[in-house]
Amino acid sequence: MKKSAPAWVKDAIFYQIFPDRFCRSGKYNAVGKFVDWKTRPNRENMFGGNLAGIIDKLNYIKSLGVNAIYLCPIFKSNSNHRYHTVDYFEIDPVLGTLEDFDKLVSKAHKLGLRIILDGVFNHCSRGFFQFNSLMELGEESPYRDWFHVHSWPIRAYQGKPNYECWWGYPALPKFNTDCKDVREYLFSVAEYWTRRGIDGWRLDVPNEIDDDSFWQEFRRRVKRINKDAYIVGEIWDEPSRWLQGDQFDGVMNYPFRKAIMAYLFENAPIGTDEFCKRLTAAFPKDRFGVQMNLLGSHDTTRLASLPMSSFDRIKLAYAIMFFLPGTPCVYYGDEIGMEGGKDPDNRRTFPWDTLPQAKKQPVYAFVKSLIALRNKNAVLRQGDLKIALENGILTISRNFKGAHAELRIDGSLKNCEKAFSITFDGI
Repeated sequence: MKKSAPAWVKDAIFYQIFPDRFCRSGKYNAVGKFVDWKTRPNRENMFGGNLAGIIDKLNYIKSLGVNAIYLCPIFKSNSNHRYHTVDYFEIDPVLGTLEDFDKLVSKAHKLGLRIILDGVFNHCSRGFFQFNSLMELGEESPYRDWFHVHSWPIRAYQGKPNYECWWGYPALPKFNTDCKDVREYLFSVAEYWTRRGIDGWRLDVPNEIDDDSFWQEFRRRVKRINKDAYIVGEIWDEPSRWLQGDQFDGVMNYPFRKAIMAYLFENAPIGTDEFCKRLTAAFPKDRFGVQMNLLGSHDTTRLASLPMSSFDRIKLAYAIMFFLPGTPCVYYGDEIGMEGGKDPDNRRTFPWDTLPQAKKQPVYAFVKSLIALRNKNAVLRQGDLKIALENGILTISRNFKGAHAELRIDGSLKNCEKAFSITFDGI
């Protein structure tokens, strides 16, 4: 069987949404009280963003020119970020219903927007039924093999947890994926939502399920249902292990982001020669798949709030990202220059009431222009890549079927506004 990534992903531009903070529509009324939309986020507060709100804003998303959506977790959870999963087969009741989900997928597809979901399969929450059984029944629980328990009874709320959990957080018990029943359960989750029409999975910390056979089987199960499903892993470091064609179709390209941050946004920046080396290393010639290139996410400080941030530096960063192979991903609100520090401040609500003014921010028009440029020119999506540094000028060039595109960057960066130029030939 030929190992290949879905062809559509090379032509994709993703828009990442953090559901609790994107849009709260009155078309769905969740039970409970939520903070005012303009409140600053903290670890616990809930804003009540919902699926109906995302549906309401699909035309806005489409108007940007993007053609794919990456949704942070939407399954039942007792956290505002929903990485603490209570039930993988239920839509979180704050977000909406299964009917809302089906409507979202259907309307997105009609608009030409694909949707991938966030799959959190390394760990669940203390409210997950099988873990709750351990707290109630102890060693007699039929699910005692689902987790890594060191002693009994379970200490889930007081003292040091006596079971394996993500980064030591007791609220996030780690699955025992060596257990056959756990594997089947998680594979069935992937199968269920793939059958419901999603276009792929973004996998949360998949390297912490340190088992190639798990992800190989995951891929087989998903691809059996949708051969064009995109499977992308959140891998922060060197990703070759997971990009052999039998596990993921790509990874979130954090090495690329780290290079951009070190070059443009840190107080003690690296030089252009070092940036060239790091950029080249982030895009090796024979790497399998289609990587997801990003400048911001729910885990990072927003571009507008970085130490050396300016519109000109943001402009150059986006120009570089849209010129490279892979699929670009824009974090919601970055297109209008939203600010936000470290998590959770980077998860502020989208300012719909002031959007007309926000659209006047120069970053909005520039990002839209880059999206249009990439959509129009196949050379930026399909072309071969060459990165070169000569006489202080960094050149990123793409070639495809006689077409040539080139991004030239003056390595001195003395005037970022004029530090780069874009040219096309043979188009």
